[in-house]
Amino acid sequence: MQQFASDNYAGMCPEALAYLEKANGGHVPAYGEDPYTEEVCERFREIFKHDCEVFFVFNGTAANSLALSTYCKPYHSVICSEFAHIETDECGAPEFFSHGSKILTAAGEQGRLGYEGIASVVHKRSDVHYPKPKVVSVTQATELGTVYDVNQLRNVQRAAQDFDLKIHMDGARFANALAELKATPAEITHEVGVDVLCLGGTKNGLAVGDAVIFFNRDDAAEFDYRCKQSGQLASKMRFISAQWLGILENDAWLKYGEHANNCAIQLESELKKIDELELLFPRQANSVFVNLPEHVRNGLAAKGWRFYTFIGAGGVRLMCSWNTQPESITNFIRDLKGLL
Repeated sequence: MQQFASDNYAGMCPEALAYLEKANGGHVPAYGEDPYTEEVCERFREIFKHDCEVFFVFNGTAANSLALSTYCKPYHSVICSEFAHIETDECGAPEFFSHGSKILTAAGEQGRLGYEGIASVVHKRSDVHYPKPKVVSVTQATELGTVYDVNQLRNVQRAAQDFDLKIHMDGARFANALAELKATPAEITHEVGVDVLCLGGTKNGLAVGDAVIFFNRDDAAEFDYRCKQSGQLASKMRFISAQWLGILENDAWLKYGEHANNCAIQLESELKKIDELELLFPRQANSVFVNLPEHVRNGLAAKGWRFYTFIGAGGVRLMCSWNTQPESITNFIRDLKGLL
């Protein structure tokens, strides 16, 4: 039974699995000195059209936290949306790895930061008793299922330039944002001032492994030491990096991002046909937020359906994945209608 609780529920995509099996043959150097890791780093440079520095970690929490700690001293702060994953769902990891830097939240439209929100945090105080803003973090796609378009990212870039801030992008669902925007990876990263991208792999068909991509090589100095000290340096790195080769080859990662988005479009369309329901946010990526009566939520749970109610700004989040099937949507809608 396919679920809509999270795109983490889905298994590995066949391209990643095939490369994982390929990487299992023979002996190769450890700790990232293998040919798979070397090749995929070059592939990222081609995709982003930039001489970026690439590192691999086990998960998004480590990627975000270690990337932010690169820029933040303990007395610094990170500005993000009040709904950002680094604020609501990282268990204090960004603060922990930076040894005390503080996350400061700003309001924004549908989970997105804008110039005014960033400025309000920066201008709130400037004395030594206030944690000095150092980084602005954007989530692409956001926790509310919306995306930053190029103009919105340029707005963030303008704020970062005016207030001397670095830009961190949490790209757990970056492929879904690309599919929605029909943009190139470069257009929504370094071309609009993003300094570091934490690119998610597990929600895009990998078993494990996120990429941390620095667009300024100087910023990445000694980041390998951060990875090692935090337990994120994989000895058999090839089993992370080879998976990436699988989904980057023939643009499978973009195909799967678009598939998940299209399934969310179908799900949204079916929910809109039900007069009793209210959708909470515009669908721009692979999630749909809807208000469901308590008895409907309980009834769906009794039928085996799982979903989250604590993500975003209330309601139920329904998340489609790289392998969501249309019949799963049909079955869910059928059970939902039967409970209304």
